[in-house]
Amino acid sequence: MRIISGTFKGKRIWAPKKLPVRPTTDMAKEGLFNILNNHYYFDDCDVLDLFSGTGNISYEFASRGSQQITAIDSNANCIKFIEKTTRELNCNIDTIKSDVFKYLEKTRTKADIIFADPPYALSQDDFEKIVNLVFENKLLLEDGQLIIEHSAHTDLSNFDYFSNKRKYGGSVFSFFESETEV
Repeated sequence: MRIISGTFKGKRIWAPKKLPVRPTTDMAKEGLFNILNNHYYFDDCDVLDLFSGTGNISYEFASRGSQQITAIDSNANCIKFIEKTTRELNCNIDTIKSDVFKYLEKTRTKADIIFADPPYALSQDDFEKIVNLVFENKLLLEDGQLIIEHSAHTDLSNFDYFSNKRKYGGSVFSFFESETEV
């Protein structure tokens, strides 16, 4: 995987093969950040990266200037890899080893962008649980978005707070946001 833009643009990161991950492809990541670039000043964004795996998305936010990034994953080796890479890049990514669902139930940390990249085989109920926990616990800051990456075989468009989706190859990003009063 490589960092697409920003301070670390072009930097390749080699994750150990033993990690139980499926990193977001460079093509999908570039498409996602092109969308986000039109909505946010990254240096003003607080980011929560759920099911962070290799930290691929967190590094991209750090490269683009985000200062407050928290990566959550239940796998100790993933967390160790993110911590090691964060030190090598000399950037600021906080890591928390936790089950994402338990974390979302307890945390009061709010973010502008919450990105979730759970296993593609996650059940519809668990995908919906992510959405519900984020919105019921009011974890998004004003004008914030929850973005869930999933396979093209999964449809989340019937969930509350669904806004839109974008497809890149076999990956889809579904966007969720609070309805704002007009």
